[in-house]
Amino acid sequence: MAAINAADVKKLREKTGAGILECKNALTKADGDFAAAERILKEMGLAAVAKRASRVAEEGRAFTYVGAKAAGILEISCETDFVARNEDFAAKGKKLVTDAVELGKGADDPELLGVVTDLATTIKENMQLRRLEVLPLADDELAVDYIHGEAGKVGVIVKLKLSSPELKTNEKVLEYAKDLSLHAAAFNPAYLNEKAVPAQYLAEQESIFKAQAANMDKPENVIQGIIKGKIAKHLKEICFSDQPFVKDEKRSVTKVAEDLSKEIGGKVELVDYRVYRAGEEL
Repeated sequence: MAAINAADVKKLREKTGAGILECKNALTKADGDFAAAERILKEMGLAAVAKRASRVAEEGRAFTYVGAKAAGILEISCETDFVARNEDFAAKGKKLVTDAVELGKGADDPELLGVVTDLATTIKENMQLRRLEVLPLADDELAVDYIHGEAGKVGVIVKLKLSSPELKTNEKVLEYAKDLSLHAAAFNPAYLNEKAVPAQYLAEQESIFKAQAANMDKPENVIQGIIKGKIAKHLKEICFSDQPFVKDEKRSVTKVAEDLSKEIGGKVELVDYRVYRAGEEL
């Protein structure tokens, strides 16, 4: 039986993140073989991860990254807010979304999933790569990302289409894009614009408004006008492009873009966005 020294235990602990006793036992079982001990700890960790998978992971953190050709947003779920604030957890999540964008990886990529599994093994908490999206960027498109708060509970990506690539460095365009990311985090729009709203959803809303107006003692044409007005108001509430702008409630998001376009002599248009709220129902 090979002698197990403190230096080997310390080295194994630093490499795997396992506890001192676990490292000592693994080295003993492996008869001092460092690689074998590391494999034993990994197998033990994977077994523990599988066991913890049944535990509810209601907390989590959102991560964003903007590259030259694409922008990404990712959510990793975990069990506790304490872990969501963990520096290693935050660093790993940032690297994952960066790799997803730069290397073209999806949510089912084995390497990305392996990083999450290894992290769960080290931290000893159930974690899942809950969702990931990568938005491609054309030469005339600008993306801005935003993470709200130290805990990273809300992540946002906003994408603008510009009349020329040169506008991507325009300070006023960049300011508008950043304001839009703050707007999305604050108001959480359900759809980009009216065209993006499913017909079935609109039909359901119309049915609700008809029921509300059923007992009104008014002519049918007036009732239809009321229903139409309610739908228009509702669309302004749920559509990003039609919502009152976060910094100027008298103008819509689209109106601000139109005014900005006139001011800079080029077109600016909101064309896509994503908002991830950690733990929200999907």
